[in-house]
Amino acid sequence: MRGVLLAVAMFAISASAHAADMPDFLRGSVGEPTVSSNWQGFFVGGQYGYGSSDEHFSGSNTSMLNTLIANNVIQQMGVGQWNLQLGGVSARSSGYGAFTGYNWQWDDVVAGLEMSYLHGSFGGATTATAGPLIGGPLSDGFFHSVSVTSTDAIAISDMATFRARAAYAYGVFLPYVFAGLALGNADISQSVTVHDQYGPTFANAAASCSGPTPPTVCYSIHADNVLHNHLIYGYTAGLGVDIKLVGGLFMRAEWEYVRFVDLIQVNMNTVRAGLGYKF
Repeated sequence: MRGVLLAVAMFAISASAHAADMPDFLRGSVGEPTVSSNWQGFFVGGQYGYGSSDEHFSGSNTSMLNTLIANNVIQQMGVGQWNLQLGGVSARSSGYGAFTGYNWQWDDVVAGLEMSYLHGSFGGATTATAGPLIGGPLSDGFFHSVSVTSTDAIAISDMATFRARAAYAYGVFLPYVFAGLALGNADISQSVTVHDQYGPTFANAAASCSGPTPPTVCYSIHADNVLHNHLIYGYTAGLGVDIKLVGGLFMRAEWEYVRFVDLIQVNMNTVRAGLGYKF
């Protein structure tokens, strides 16, 4: 019996010695609580994004059309009420930028304020036409053939979002949600072109301007509204995760939704990957 007890004691001593030499992540790691990283402090980083933008232009040029044909006889044909059906378009693009902010941490709960910037080429353009419509004789005694072409375009080169975010620290992971204000720098262009040709008969109005028997008069009137470096505004929301790598270095994956509501409604969805450093 004494031999058995001596053998058990020697085995226990040997096992303890081997356990002491094992790495920390193997020795006694099972069942221990996860220790959260320290996320409190200032941080800064760079990012790359890719996404889509949906532009809604419907009805945005109606007032331009009515101004263009004011006091023109073709108003009698109801041209000012034409639905140009500019509708919406979608486009995809990419961009790059930076982010910076500050985190406060209480145990596993993290809250922060952040600014995110993206430079790229987002936006889209659309064209709509109506006509030709032939009517008459109008009050000037002529038959008129009228057509309208309208274009709209928006190009967003810079976008910044100012967010408040809430997060939960779990080990090296920091999943978060955010919401806030969005500002953008955009070039916006709108144009309307009205073409009118008329003559004393229906056939004259319907004929080609370059044909053998052209209408009495062929002419076009045009109006532009161009805004360069126009400040657009809206709101943002999204979610993401920061993952600590080593020291203060961390990587980021994020999805952001932005809606601009100024002049032309734009909805943007982008996914982003970034690399940052917490001081």
